[in-house]
Amino acid sequence: MSKGRTDMEVGADGVAVIAVVNPPVNALSVDVLYSLMGNYEEAIRRNDVRAIVLIGKGGIFCGGLDINVLGAIQKNILEKVKVDYIDAMTDALEVAVKPLVAAIDGLAFGGGLEFSMACQARISTPMAQLCLPELQLGVIPGFGGTQRLPRLIGLTKALEMIMLSKHIRAEEAHQLGLVDAIVSPEELLRAARHWALDICESRRPWVRALSKTDKIEPPEQAREILKFARDQAQKRAPNLKHPLICIDVIKEGIVSGPRAGLRKEGIAFQELFFSDTCKSLVHVFFSQRATLKIAGVTDLGLMPRNLTKVAIVGGGLMGSGIATSLILNHYPVVLKEENEKFLNAGVDRIKANLQSHVRKGKMTQEKCEKTLSLLTGVLDYERFKDVDLVIEAVMDNVKLKQQIFAELERHCPPHCILATTTSTIDLRLIGQNTNCQDRIVGAHFFNPAHTVPLLEIVRTQHTLPQAVIDLLDVGKKIKKTPIVVRNCTGFAVNRMFFPYTQTALFLLDRGMDLYKIDHACTGFGMPVGPFRLADHVGFGVALGTGMQYLEDFPDRVYKSMLVPLMIEDKWTGKASKRGFYMYEGRRKAIPDPDTMTYVDKLRSMAGSSTDPEVKLSVTDAS
Repeated sequence: MSKGRTDMEVGADGVAVIAVVNPPVNALSVDVLYSLMGNYEEAIRRNDVRAIVLIGKGGIFCGGLDINVLGAIQKNILEKVKVDYIDAMTDALEVAVKPLVAAIDGLAFGGGLEFSMACQARISTPMAQLCLPELQLGVIPGFGGTQRLPRLIGLTKALEMIMLSKHIRAEEAHQLGLVDAIVSPEELLRAARHWALDICESRRPWVRALSKTDKIEPPEQAREILKFARDQAQKRAPNLKHPLICIDVIKEGIVSGPRAGLRKEGIAFQELFFSDTCKSLVHVFFSQRATLKIAGVTDLGLMPRNLTKVAIVGGGLMGSGIATSLILNHYPVVLKEENEKFLNAGVDRIKANLQSHVRKGKMTQEKCEKTLSLLTGVLDYERFKDVDLVIEAVMDNVKLKQQIFAELERHCPPHCILATTTSTIDLRLIGQNTNCQDRIVGAHFFNPAHTVPLLEIVRTQHTLPQAVIDLLDVGKKIKKTPIVVRNCTGFAVNRMFFPYTQTALFLLDRGMDLYKIDHACTGFGMPVGPFRLADHVGFGVALGTGMQYLEDFPDRVYKSMLVPLMIEDKWTGKASKRGFYMYEGRRKAIPDPDTMTYVDKLRSMAGSSTDPEVKLSVTDAS
């Protein structure tokens, strides 16, 4: 458990500089909180102190509450957090008789940003990032953030930052009014000291966030904004309660005033802090970070190489999604297809993915065009001679992949990593016609690859640790959560999910309603049901996976002919707009009545009939 502190120095100008010292991100550990309050109270008492500056040592302001402490508290290793004490700290900062200015560099996350909002001003460097990510951990901002942020930047933007855990840069924070001035890192401390003295000598206004009302929208507009936020939260995560509680807390401050809002925030934070949801999401937080620690790989002292150019073979749904993810994160990409028609289709998919970002306000049209300029479409391997990483993303056909990898070995430089997106095929089989199995690795993305954060990195006994290290680094840079697994049937994810789809097919054959099965699964908390999932991944992948399992585990596989029957009529899932659901002309999937033709045919072939008692149980579950 981290030990941290704050250091205080009082200059000849009468400004006390309190610096948070808790590397690497200056998190708010219990030690830091007590030290901060002790130094602050001393600065208030001292006659030679006229104003105070709060800063983080080492170029980072504060990364928020120490998550290690959070996990320990939940396991009852430490005494229960005194939320009222922390509220009193932020309150003391705001109502102090000496002005306090936050000097923000690097990160101002969570509790760190909340402490800065209790100051009378915030000065930042251009590269500073500000965020309230608490909802990702199953809690709400608990140090006054639900009340101060709406009063500093308005309800609409505050809800966007809090509900989406949105990071904003200094420039946007300045435009919104969350940051008062932007200066260079070299000028940060000096500018913050001058600003604090200006407030002290009445040359600048003494701003208390809780007293501000000019940014709050009119009552009728505020009600509509809050209602919209609630509707969106329920759509994004219908089974999570803490986002709705957060909206209620924010509303309390708008309707009944900031003091009432702070009281409600403190109560809600403490209750959520010890909830099962928070404990589970904290577990996820630590688990995600544990994926970057691989015995025999990350403990060898190897550093990731700088992979600057990536090639992708195959521009279908998977390949175009991977390409989108890469160019969005500034990687130049060469996309290869076998003919002009397929290449144009792949490029059009990538354009559509980027335009979706434009429509949602995530990027400007100018940035969209600049991002698209990183993509180069080709029909041969000529441009592969200087790439650092190739990702093969064609259909799961052994002979086709073997042919492609033989070509890649001939055309790519000897340092180039050769990755495959296969979800079913043994990597040793894919590379058996090459002499480079030490740099062959699996890079199994999940559709849609530009939005789903999971990435399976598959290694064989031949794969060099350096290749894994490099792919882990690329995964982090394109904002994926990479997990390293060994080369085996189904790897990790499909191995876990296969029983999910197998059970669904078994229940369908026994007379249960297809759409009620999906509905029951999403009602339980799964993001999509098994049949909607099959539409997403494509029937070809589903069939290939099933055949692989049938070959390797014949005694464990439930054999269903439903997908093969549909493939015979060229029903392949969402890509063909015909699957278990209809997608044509609609963003949302709707049940396809024609699907029942195949279900009835399957049942007649199997000689099964509907079991009314079993069907009733699914109706009850949904």
